[in-house]
Amino acid sequence: MHQQVLVTGMGIISAIGQNIKEYGQSLYAGHHGITKLKDTFDPPISVKIGAQIRDFSLNTKLEEYACLGKELIQNAQQYTRRSPYVIQTSVISALEAWGNAQLHDKAIYPERLGIVVAGHNLTQHYQYDHYPKFRQNPEYLSPRYPLHFMDTDQIGTLSELFKIQGEGFTVGGASASGNVAIIKGYQLIQLGIVDACMVVGTLADLSPMALQGFYNMGALGGKRFADQPEKACRPFDKDHEGFIYGQASACLILESTNSAAQRGVKGVAKLLGGALVLEGNRLANPNEMSEIRAMKSALDQAHVKIDEVDYLNAHGTSSPLGDQTEIKAIRQVFQDRLSDVWINSTKGLTGHCLYSAGIVEAIATIIQMQQGFIHPNLNLDNPIETRCRFSDSTSVSTQIKTAMSNAFGFGGINSSIILCAC
Repeated sequence: MHQQVLVTGMGIISAIGQNIKEYGQSLYAGHHGITKLKDTFDPPISVKIGAQIRDFSLNTKLEEYACLGKELIQNAQQYTRRSPYVIQTSVISALEAWGNAQLHDKAIYPERLGIVVAGHNLTQHYQYDHYPKFRQNPEYLSPRYPLHFMDTDQIGTLSELFKIQGEGFTVGGASASGNVAIIKGYQLIQLGIVDACMVVGTLADLSPMALQGFYNMGALGGKRFADQPEKACRPFDKDHEGFIYGQASACLILESTNSAAQRGVKGVAKLLGGALVLEGNRLANPNEMSEIRAMKSALDQAHVKIDEVDYLNAHGTSSPLGDQTEIKAIRQVFQDRLSDVWINSTKGLTGHCLYSAGIVEAIATIIQMQQGFIHPNLNLDNPIETRCRFSDSTSVSTQIKTAMSNAFGFGGINSSIILCAC
């Protein structure tokens, strides 16, 4: 018998909030994190703006979670102090979710805990920074380098820290990685393989070479708005020109209803289902029919009717082709309900967080459900579709019962998940 799945914990560190409370406040207020990049590169690159995490201090963040227990925090410090930035941010978001789910004092057997980490090529910047040192003197390359450059460093560090001994793996799905991880964690619980699963969306710490590559392929925006970063990310606006790079690490604790009841904890949302479909395409161009199939399949798997959906957190990257394709797909799926379903894109505030985007946006969806609002669509001055029910520059008070969240990735990877209020 398949288990029903709850979200019992959430954690985040992002450009618009370094915990769930701050993140929710920024969503409601419509605060964005897009500014000029804090880094300078040699040679200089064409990318000048992004939504970067600022003023991050590992020790300060660890102190904030001292209530989770002295041993856990001491271990977190020991395991991460020499680790890449992406490990440190994953641990911080996971600590918040762990505490949120009360797993520090209402434990689950380690063998019944799983972990899924979203993302791939996770240490690009770390490798880029180490290459000059290697060129200068190979013998002085850290012996820990082979551990850190592999994506499984995330699995190893998090599983040792939180004593997770069930199934665990990384999943790569480009910009859909977060949703892919959520779906895989959901399936582990539904099949009874684990009772709870930590799902972590990793920060995309892109190297300058990767950023320039995205720019050269025409995927990144901000060319016309380099001196006005606050106007650069414009999902579904006619002046959109490409995605704006964002940074975030985010974590969900998924748990079976039976496990949550036995532990005496309540869910913050129900995860009703999700779908992952391939288009059969090695390139970056989106496909309307595959996006339609993902949304319809998610509804079918969740046993949700189209007239039950109140809100859609769109993939909405601010890419002209991507936005246009998604809107066409949304029109086909929702048809005569198009003007009834609220639509926004969290990327207008956070930037495009790539591997963690699906989890960042699932958390945004849950916060809006809990607090009864739809966050603004920034810079939506001239919508590409006037029949959609977009929020504008301010939050809208409304109750959300059932929501869909989309995530689409290069390589023809399309996904949707369905969340419901508890």
